[in-house]
Amino acid sequence: MIDLPPSPKLYLRPVQFADTPVNRDGEVARLAGGLSWFAGYELIASEGGKRVLQQTFPVAGLPDDPRVQAIAARISAPRPPLQLGERTIRLDQPQVMGILNVTPDSFSDGGKHIADPAGAAQTGTDMAVAGAAIIDVGGESTRPGAADVWEGDEIARTVPAIERLARSGAAVSIDTRRAAVMEAALAAGAHLVNDVAALLYDERALEVVVNAACPVVLMHSPDPARGPHGDGGYRDVLLDVYDWLEARVDAVAAAGVDRTKILIDPGIGFGKSLADNLALLNGLALFHGIGCPLVLGASRKRMIGALSHEAPADARLGGSVALALKGADLGAQILRVHDVPETVQALRVWRGLRDAALIAR
Repeated sequence: MIDLPPSPKLYLRPVQFADTPVNRDGEVARLAGGLSWFAGYELIASEGGKRVLQQTFPVAGLPDDPRVQAIAARISAPRPPLQLGERTIRLDQPQVMGILNVTPDSFSDGGKHIADPAGAAQTGTDMAVAGAAIIDVGGESTRPGAADVWEGDEIARTVPAIERLARSGAAVSIDTRRAAVMEAALAAGAHLVNDVAALLYDERALEVVVNAACPVVLMHSPDPARGPHGDGGYRDVLLDVYDWLEARVDAVAAAGVDRTKILIDPGIGFGKSLADNLALLNGLALFHGIGCPLVLGASRKRMIGALSHEAPADARLGGSVALALKGADLGAQILRVHDVPETVQALRVWRGLRDAALIAR
């Protein structure tokens, strides 16, 4: 037994992942009702920005402290499915969110679909056919140094494609930080708001989401009121981002958004160094302690280039798939990607391995 002092902030990170729960009753726990199981927890206590305890416990030997048990319950609780229009998106297995940029200057594929809503919609439809559960439409580049976009231009870029995709029956999200764009996109048939500013850039954004009663993705960035990139100044990036997202979820839920409709994104590449990004990815399972579905957007990010001889954005497929599979292993429910067919294929193989491991031997 261990006596935990009352003052430090406590965290639990699932560790010691297992291929299967078969013949391991009581030894492993299921991660967020999904397809991953784990045999241990890393218990972390932090005080004043410094870790004062870091100890691993078996699943059956977790301290009988109500704070710890509450986090463990959130980690294992199944995540309810998302109802996006006519489509029900189950979150008991990883799903793909396809990135559809309708911009002239996105870092990866900017300009491909600008002024061609029919072509953009066809690309989104192709993603859905290839296995994307959600099509994420964005009209503003969030690359470092990108110019601000007038909301009227952002609406003009995104709404025609959203209207076409919604009519086709696709589940559509709008990637924006502006309230007017959210309103226009939702009116055009979008079902989910994906905000890199976690509803903090535009003072009306939270009100729009509350009134629409739609699901929302809250992404971490160091200074969302100014822009998605900035100096994080982290003391402990994993715990700092966790604390920020936890507080933001509580605030958005208190304002009237159903907690079951809130998703979280640690914001890989947004105001983070390579070391920060790697720490977040390795510690990703910690975020299940907040109790919300986890979105991972690491596709074609600069960190892949930094680890592979500065490969350009369009030559980062291998790294993108590797990070998607890392996210799947650690229980991320939604993987936001550019390369849908390749990621879907990788996840199907991943799922086949999981299914085979469930067969009793």
